[in-house]
Amino acid sequence: MQPNPWLYSREFPGPVNAACQESEGIVTNAADRLISRIRARGNAVVVGIDPRPAQLPAEIRDRFAKDRAGIAGAIRAFGSELIDVVAGLVPAVKFQSAFFEEFGPEGVLALHENAAEAKRRGLFVIIDGKRNDIGSTAEAYARGYLGQPPGNESEGPAWEADALTINPYLGSDGIVPFAKVAAERGRGLFVLVRTSNPSAGDFQDLIAEGKPVYRHVADRLVEWAEPLRGESGYSALGAVVGATYPQQLAELRAAMPGVIFLIPGYGAQGGTAADVAAGCNADGLGAVVNCSRGILFAFERPDLRERFGNDWRGAVAAAVGEMVEDLAAHTPMGKLRA
Repeated sequence: MQPNPWLYSREFPGPVNAACQESEGIVTNAADRLISRIRARGNAVVVGIDPRPAQLPAEIRDRFAKDRAGIAGAIRAFGSELIDVVAGLVPAVKFQSAFFEEFGPEGVLALHENAAEAKRRGLFVIIDGKRNDIGSTAEAYARGYLGQPPGNESEGPAWEADALTINPYLGSDGIVPFAKVAAERGRGLFVLVRTSNPSAGDFQDLIAEGKPVYRHVADRLVEWAEPLRGESGYSALGAVVGATYPQQLAELRAAMPGVIFLIPGYGAQGGTAADVAAGCNADGLGAVVNCSRGILFAFERPDLRERFGNDWRGAVAAAVGEMVEDLAAHTPMGKLRA
């Protein structure tokens, strides 16, 4: 395979722990950081932070006004409490930016503060924004979310994100700017390949030149990913592949060695641990599994409400524990505990 000449080339140091700071001038491969955190926690769970105001715990909702600024404040407070609960339990969190952006500047500020707090707590931070564009616009997105925007370097990055989700629909013109910044700054990308939503097949399953579109994307992603491979053997350029299509998940796992899968669809969307198993390598690595509603609003479950009462934090922690046990029992991720 020929390396892509448009990618920034750099020899990365090996895996690091959470104490390693990019602000000290140490640039590390994002995949290595994620693998290091997975090993430290003994699981590959990603807690998806998708705050829905109507479902926030009453003790948080009642502390804030019902206007836009108040709701954004409640979202920020909920996110902060969640981070406090899960920081010692899982390697990563994923912020769905839409649930913050809908509340305007105040919501975006809440996202910024939550992401920065998660980073300080040693979590691998994924911003799920599914950004994409071409040329200078893509470069601006990439600098904003992953790099250093023009201005005073002492201010640091605009966003405390380790990785960003992006859409490949515009082809390599929409990947190159993001990959360059990711390589330069030691950040990661997760490219949509086979998504978990019911209508994904409308376009992704269409046959072109003898194979479905999602396979074309996967094949190109393997090429794009190679120059960003770290000491762990995994690339900082990963793939989003849904748990709700386990046959395609298994197919893509075989076709994409060295690519970390971000797997949505577990839990509320119907994906099971047995479905997720197809996305793992034999040693339990190769994938991280996202769960949002099933963890965030676990306190709504009758069994956990009976067990924890108004202690919604305890219910969230219990739901994380259940997911970790489920994945350990039904996927190769059980080997991560060693």
